[in-house]
Amino acid sequence: MIAKGSEPWLFTAASVTALFAILSMATDSLPYLNHAAHMGMALTFFMVVFFRDPERKVEISDTYMISPADGTIIDIRDRKICIFMFLQNVHVNRAPISGRIRAITYKKGGYLPAFCKDSERNERNEFIIHSKYGDVRVTQIAGTIARRIVSYSGVNDIVEQGQRIGMIRFGSRVDVTIPHDFDITVQKGERVLAGKTVIATIKNDRDF
Repeated sequence: MIAKGSEPWLFTAASVTALFAILSMATDSLPYLNHAAHMGMALTFFMVVFFRDPERKVEISDTYMISPADGTIIDIRDRKICIFMFLQNVHVNRAPISGRIRAITYKKGGYLPAFCKDSERNERNEFIIHSKYGDVRVTQIAGTIARRIVSYSGVNDIVEQGQRIGMIRFGSRVDVTIPHDFDITVQKGERVLAGKTVIATIKNDRDF
């Protein structure tokens, strides 16, 4: 499955590849066109791999929160988990908890490496999901290559845990806040999968 919002990139790469392939077959005296066609094929393959969006079976539960992104945890501070997505990771983001999207705030900004502290100035899109445990912030942060954050959801939408809420093209980062009702169960340096990895569990003193 290909991620929603990636169609223009795939169409452009495939169109350029097809053009060079046709020109190389029609003009044998210009071998560089053949090389360009092969490079275009490689680029198209990269785009297909990068924009993949595999189906994942999500076990929905009120007793834990799940990762909103694929990647590696680069920081945990002030009950905020920061997940850096490398180029090889799936870049579709998912809701870590069920609830209603109370607000979405988009901010323009720079394109510093998303793992840098100064990336607070980068382009970002912040979801506030109002859950039964309070507000949960999920912030998509663009990286050095990314030039667009794609949102799949709108204000007042009801989202289920693990539901797709957006995508960041190319290198990027996702931060998620953890309500005080939960204990964080992951560590810095740990690899996580969106919709699969449990990042926090409900505290034992909660009475259900």
